[in-house]
Formats: sequence, structure tokens, C-alpha cells
Amino acid sequence: MRKEYKMNSAFRRFIMTILLLTLTVILATACAGKQSTTGESGKLTITATTGMITDVVQQVGGEFVEVSGLMGAGIDPHLYKASQGDVKKLDNADVIFYNGVHLEGKMAEMFEKLEERKPTVAVSKYLTEEQLRANPQSGQGGHDPHIWFNVKLWISAAEVIRDTLSEKDSAHSDYYKDRASAYIQELEELDKYASEQIALIPEKDRILVTAHDAFGYFGEAYGIAVTGLQGMNTMSEYGSKDVSKLRDYLVENKIKAVFIESSVPKKSIESVIEGARQLGHEVSIGGELFSDAMGNAGTVEGTYIGMVKHNVDTIVNALK
Repeated sequence: MRKEYKMNSAFRRFIMTILLLTLTVILATACAGKQSTTGESGKLTITATTGMITDVVQQVGGEFVEVSGLMGAGIDPHLYKASQGDVKKLDNADVIFYNGVHLEGKMAEMFEKLEERKPTVAVSKYLTEEQLRANPQSGQGGHDPHIWFNVKLWISAAEVIRDTLSEKDSAHSDYYKDRASAYIQELEELDKYASEQIALIPEKDRILVTAHDAFGYFGEAYGIAVTGLQGMNTMSEYGSKDVSKLRDYLVENKIKAVFIESSVPKKSIESVIEGARQLGHEVSIGGELFSDAMGNAGTVEGTYIGMVKHNVDTIVNALK
């Protein structure tokens, strides 16, 4: 009987050891969960709205993120409405990034609801009131949402993305910070490139005319006057008075080239060109610019840096 008791005691100690080991594994897993909230793939599932944001998330997140962008090439974010497939992407995301500053106006209410249950982050959140341009169209103290056209301001978006990814997936925080630092250096070089190239245009010819007023930040940052047929928001309608006003502006300033945009129908600018022609002033289309959307995926213009360089080179070649 005593021998049997000893065997039972040994068996109990064995069971207790197994239980302690199991508890240790459970606690270790729980701690790891606090450090990194990635899914089974080991990657954060990210949904971003515009192509510009999608690209920066990929540049900063690298191999530890899976990014889905809602708005592809040629898509106007001002008019965009989320599809059923988009809603699913948003629901499944670990983190959602959007521009803010009312760029995705039709989705604002959706973001507010999503923010209650998951990180839903405006990449413009680090910008101050002083850094944002006023939007007279809003009539309510609103701001111009086209912040990506000032590369220095877009560096702030990269910093927001870096900090959000690092907080959500702290196990890879150093990785995100290193990639962000390298990418920000590229953006600083891009900012310098834009300044140097625009300076090649004779000062009297530094006038950028486009389909809608998306390039205000660009003009302020790089020293070029900007005007558009439509306002900052393409939901606003333009009429014959707007066409006549811009036509007269082209004639009076002897402007030789205007620009169409990939996400705005070119018929608006063509009507202005025709009006100037009827007054004996010839105006050509200087090229297509990417404003509210980047180029096709897989192309140089399908990246933020490539898009900005394309715009700068197109403007300089037409006006210089």
C-alpha cells in the first residue's frame, strides 16, 4: 500500500509539472498577443482609401502588412461611395487609414462608426491648423484636403502610419521605424527635386491651370500660381461663368498650356480651350496630371514618388 501511495504521489507531481508548463505557454502567448496583434499570417491586415495612402503603408509596413486600397487609378475620392466589397475589406481590417480633411466626404459617417471598434486613422492628424489651407467652398471653416501635393506635409502622413503600425504591432516596431526613416529620406529628396525643377520655369510662366483646384499646396510649396476651373471639391458644379472667367484669364495672361487630370473628365478643360480659341488665343493641353488618384498599379506613376515626379516633369516640360 505504501509503494502504491508513492507511485500516486509521483504521478501527481508529474501532472502538476505538465499543468505548470501548459500555464507558462498560455501566459507567454498572452504576453506575445499584447506585443503584437497580427493575425495568423503574422501580418497586419490594412485597408486604405486612396492610392497615395496605400503606397505609403506598403513602403513603411513592408513584409509585415497586407494592404488593400479602395480607390484605384482614375477614381475621384470626392465622389466615391463604398461598395459592398469595400465594406467587407473595412470590417476585416486590423487598421484603417484614410486621408481625413473631408477628402472622402461620402465615407465620413462610416469611419466614425468603425473608429468605435478598431484603429481608424486619418493620416492628416499630425498637421496643425496653420499647415492646412482654407477651403472657401466649405463655408464652414473647412480645409483643402489635397495635402499630398506638398511633399513636406506628406512626410507627416508617413510618420502617422509609422507610429500606428508600431503601436499595433510593437514586436516589429524597429522594423517599421527603419523603413519609415529610409522612405522619409526619399521624400525629402523628392521635395528638393520638385523645388529645383519648378524653378527652371521662367517666373512669368509659372502658372498652372487645371480642371479643378487640387494643386494649391503644390503651388504654395514650389512657387507656382495655381488656378482651376472647378473648386477643391469636384462635387461642385461649374457653369458658363466659370468657363468664361478661366478663358479670359488664359487670354489675358497669354497662357499657352493647360493640364487635364486623370480623375476628372477632360471635357471641362476642353470647353475653356475652345473658348480661348474663339477669341484668337491658342491653348494646348500640356499633358495629363495625377491629382486625386495615382497611375495604374505596377507603373512608376502608380507610386506616390513616381506620381509626383511625373507631375513635376510634365508641368516643367510644358511651361519651360
